[in-house]
Amino acid sequence: MLPRGRPRALGAAALLLLLLLIGFFQFGGDVEYGRPRGSAALDGELSADRGGHNRSDCVPPRPPLPKCELLHVAIVCAGQNSSRDLVTLVKSVLFYRKNPLHFHLVTDTMARNILEMLFHTWMVPAVWVSFYDAEELKPQVSWIPNKHYSGLYGLMKLVLPATLPPDLARVIVLDTDVTFASDIAELWALFAHFSGVILLRLDRLRQAGWEQMWKLTATRELLTLPATSLADQDIFNAVIKEHPRLVQPLPCVWNVQLSDHTLAERCYSEASDLKVIHWNSPKKLRVKNKHVDHFRNLYLTFLEYDGNLLRRELFGCPSPPPSGAEQVQRALAQLDEEDACFEFRQQQLTVHRVHVTFLPLEPPLPRPHDVTLVAQLSIDRLQMLEALCRHWPGPMSLALYLTDAEAQQFLRFVEASAVLSARQNVAYHVVYREGPLYPVNQLRNVALAQALTPYVFLSDIDFLPAYSLYDYLRASIEQLKLGRERKAALVVPAFETLRYRFSFPSSKAELLALLDSGSLYTFRYHEWPQGHAPTDYARWREAQTPYRVQWAADYEPYVVVPRDCPRYDPRFVGFGWNKVAHIVELDAQEYELLVLPEAFAIHLPHAPSLDISRFRSSPTYRDCLQALKDEFHQDLSRHYGAAALKYLTALQQPRGPA
Repeated sequence: MLPRGRPRALGAAALLLLLLLIGFFQFGGDVEYGRPRGSAALDGELSADRGGHNRSDCVPPRPPLPKCELLHVAIVCAGQNSSRDLVTLVKSVLFYRKNPLHFHLVTDTMARNILEMLFHTWMVPAVWVSFYDAEELKPQVSWIPNKHYSGLYGLMKLVLPATLPPDLARVIVLDTDVTFASDIAELWALFAHFSGVILLRLDRLRQAGWEQMWKLTATRELLTLPATSLADQDIFNAVIKEHPRLVQPLPCVWNVQLSDHTLAERCYSEASDLKVIHWNSPKKLRVKNKHVDHFRNLYLTFLEYDGNLLRRELFGCPSPPPSGAEQVQRALAQLDEEDACFEFRQQQLTVHRVHVTFLPLEPPLPRPHDVTLVAQLSIDRLQMLEALCRHWPGPMSLALYLTDAEAQQFLRFVEASAVLSARQNVAYHVVYREGPLYPVNQLRNVALAQALTPYVFLSDIDFLPAYSLYDYLRASIEQLKLGRERKAALVVPAFETLRYRFSFPSSKAELLALLDSGSLYTFRYHEWPQGHAPTDYARWREAQTPYRVQWAADYEPYVVVPRDCPRYDPRFVGFGWNKVAHIVELDAQEYELLVLPEAFAIHLPHAPSLDISRFRSSPTYRDCLQALKDEFHQDLSRHYGAAALKYLTALQQPRGPA
């Protein structure tokens, strides 16, 4: 759903003009030298916005912008939280833009991993992204004492002229905490208004010896200033004081900073149009301001806006499609919309936006036998996360299938939970929802690919592992010498309870007692026994050591395998046969199936998913699943040859639901 009307001002990244460099430069927080400031363009001359006045008749007329001109934007972004802020900023830019864009992102390793995946899967036409390593730039600014909350990253705009490509003449520099309320091309056009040198004129800055200029100024300032408090802004302000002709003023509508200061308020009370809101405070949305509710609502418009809707093409500006998009479009064009299984085939081809490491994460220490629990979930399973965290103290990698609005709901859920907010070893990866069917195996593959330990426990979100399972699995991996010496999948026997109020067993002995009393059952015993029968629960009751079992048709145990195990087959969407196909692949690659005698996990009751309800009620749904199974076995035969005959034989035998 599009925002109603035109959001006139949205909180977002501060517009920065690198002196003579590339873009806008925001001077010193809300107030600098006793007056609120607007933004400035660094040119051969520097001048500050006087007193924050910005009547509509003071806004210069917009020069014509060449159609389809490529606009360049530079942003410094580090860490998970900053990456989320950048996404909101980019949404606001994409919503209004009519020009191709090239984002130049200075990032740490974590942010680059997140944003590379995000932009690759977002597949927005006429958008290009380049990355620059912040670690390589740190030595150039680390000598400057700095008390700003952004740390060294807040100083890196100083080195953009030397960092960005030498043939790049101009760029708009933004902070991540701003939101656009108009077409960024209007900002770009101001370059022409100021003799072609406004927003960061990189070419002019380089010619003026910017690098030597700011370093000499900073050295002098630090003789009397113990440390910078406003990061790069202190240095910019000092240079401006020494070289006032370097700056050209920008109307303050391009950097509306929330403040109770009367002059700051006049900027947006007297202007006819607002362009950018800057949440320039560590408090961000918690800032106190009598107009903050209005601005917050505008900001939330883009925070929860469906990013899939921004994949639209730019009409009249032909550009090559994003990487992989052309192949996907060709495949989609070949589908028959009259095919009863059209939605299955369409869902298989859907490229979902993926935002990995959505929340802060502390990577686990390198341990040779460590295990990550891998699972996936949707918004209706969030309530299971706290119990899972209590049962599994080790690292987890979880893929969440959410809309943009649900992602914010999830964020608030974690922040409000003492259990979840205390955990720093749980990696949450948001896969944005698109299409009618649940892409279960695509979600599993996202979570599996992001696991950071040598081994993974492939589970489901509605299972609680034994309290001691994490330690037991690590010990078993070491004792069984998995890895190079032994290629095996460790089976964790699965049980279930039909009771919502349930006392979880603390040992195998307690579990067997519950099993004998009818409080527990082997998993799916009543409706799908073949899914776990090969685990041989009778043998497990007495087992003292791991034992090997043979693959059988429809077997789908929960297993512990090396991180580089085969991926799940993404053609299986919705309900049915998704885990079965993966176990077939493991068996085809000659993984031993070893059942662990002290391991167990218990399934908790919950309302059935939409997909399982459709499976049970729709013959067409079941027919489509059968078609996918047939195609899977055909591909298996082509890949493994005669070794795959046993799977084809098993397929021909009549079976119940999967």
